[in-house]
Amino acid sequence: MTMDTQLLEQFRAVRQASEHFCAPLAIEDFGLQAAAETSPPKWHLAHTSWFFETFLLSVFLPGYQAPWPDYTYLFNSYYNGIGEQFPRPQRGLLSRPTLEQVYAYRRWVDAQMLELLSVEELANHRQLLERTRLGIQHEQQHQELFFTDLKYSFSCNPMNPVYRICEEPEYRADEAPLPGDWQEFAGGESAIGHQGDGFCFDNELPVHRVLLQPFRLATRPVTNAEYLAFVEAGAYQQPEWWLADGWAELQQQRWCAPLYWRQQDGTWFEYTLHGLQPLRMHSPVVHVSAYEADAFARWSGCRLPSEAEWEHAARACPVTGQFVETGICHPIAVNRNSGLQGMFGSVWEWTSSSYAPYPGFSAAEGAVGEYNGKFMCNQLVLRGGSCVSSQSHLRSSYRNFFYPRDRWQFSGIRLAKNAAGMTA
Repeated sequence: MTMDTQLLEQFRAVRQASEHFCAPLAIEDFGLQAAAETSPPKWHLAHTSWFFETFLLSVFLPGYQAPWPDYTYLFNSYYNGIGEQFPRPQRGLLSRPTLEQVYAYRRWVDAQMLELLSVEELANHRQLLERTRLGIQHEQQHQELFFTDLKYSFSCNPMNPVYRICEEPEYRADEAPLPGDWQEFAGGESAIGHQGDGFCFDNELPVHRVLLQPFRLATRPVTNAEYLAFVEAGAYQQPEWWLADGWAELQQQRWCAPLYWRQQDGTWFEYTLHGLQPLRMHSPVVHVSAYEADAFARWSGCRLPSEAEWEHAARACPVTGQFVETGICHPIAVNRNSGLQGMFGSVWEWTSSSYAPYPGFSAAEGAVGEYNGKFMCNQLVLRGGSCVSSQSHLRSSYRNFFYPRDRWQFSGIRLAKNAAGMTA
C-alpha cells in the first residue's frame, strides 16, 4: 500500500505555491524586515522547510542527517524544545544563507519528504500522516504571513512598491454593497469546536457545549465608508469610546486612522499590495486593531461578537469568498444577495474572546505541542480568514489569534448586538 496520493499532491502544491507567491519579488525584497514582529520572505521560505525537516525527516526517515546543521538554529521560530533560536527581530540581518542556498534547501527537503512519503511501510503511520498535514497547514499560515509581512515592509518605502499589478475589473469597480442588515440567532446550547474527520489544529478541540443568549450578527463586514464616518466624527480624539489599554496605545502610537490609510490634499488613499489606491468606500475596512474594532463598535451602539457566536453563525455558511486564489491581495466589496456575507475570506474578523484553551484542552507531547498552546495568554481570537488566506485552510472552527494592538494583519470588523429587547 502506498501513501495517500491526495496528501502527496497537497504537499507538492503547497510547496510550489510558496515559491509562486515569491515570483514577483526582486532579490532585494527577500531580506526585508521592517518591524520585529515581521519576517523576511527568505526566512519564511527557509522556516517552512525547517519545519518539515525537524518534525518529519529527522523523526521518521531512518539515518537522516541534516546537511546544514546551522539551519536548525537560524530557522527555528519559537520551539524551545528544539533548542535556541536566532533572535526574531534580527532575521533581516541573515544575508547568509543566500536566497539561492535557501531554494537549494527547499529542493533538498522536498526530495527527502517525497522519499519519506513513498516508504510503503509508513503508508498508514498515523503520526506521520498527521504531521505531514500539520506541515502543509503550517506552510499555508506562513504564506499568509508572507503577504502581511511584505506589505508592512513595502509600506515603509516612500516609493509605494507594487507587489503585483491587479487589473481584475471587480477590484477596480467600487460597487455599493447591500445595505447593512442583521441576522437573528435564537441562542441556546451550541457545540463549539471542530467536528468531523478533516484536519484541525489542537486549539480547535475538544468540542464542548456553550450556552448562547439570543443575538444579532451584521450580515456583512464594516466598510471603509462606515469607518471613515467614525474617523471624521473625531472618535480618535474621544476617550469615551476606547478601552483604557486602547486609549493608551492610540496616544503612544499616534493612531488617527487604520494602518495603511493616508490623506493627501484632503483625499483619502490606502496603501495596498497593488500600490497606493484611492480609498474604496464600499470595501471592508482592514488593518485595524482590536482596540479600534471595539471602539468603533461602541461608537456604533453595538459590540464585537464572541467567538462562540461567530462560530455558531458561520457553521451553516459555505467556505466561499475572496481568498488568495483570486490573486486580489486586498479585500473587495461583498455583494452576495442574502444571508451572512463574507464570513470567510476578505478580512479576519476580531471577536471579543480571549484566546484561551477550550475545556479539556491538552497540547501534544514534545516540541510540536508548543505550536499553539503556549500562546494562550493576552491575545484575542479572530475568525473567518482573509483575502490572502488559502481557501482550503479555513473552516468555521478555525481560531486565529493576535494581540489586541496588532494591525498589520488583514483584520476587520463584523458587528454584533444583543437580541431585541435585551440590554447591551
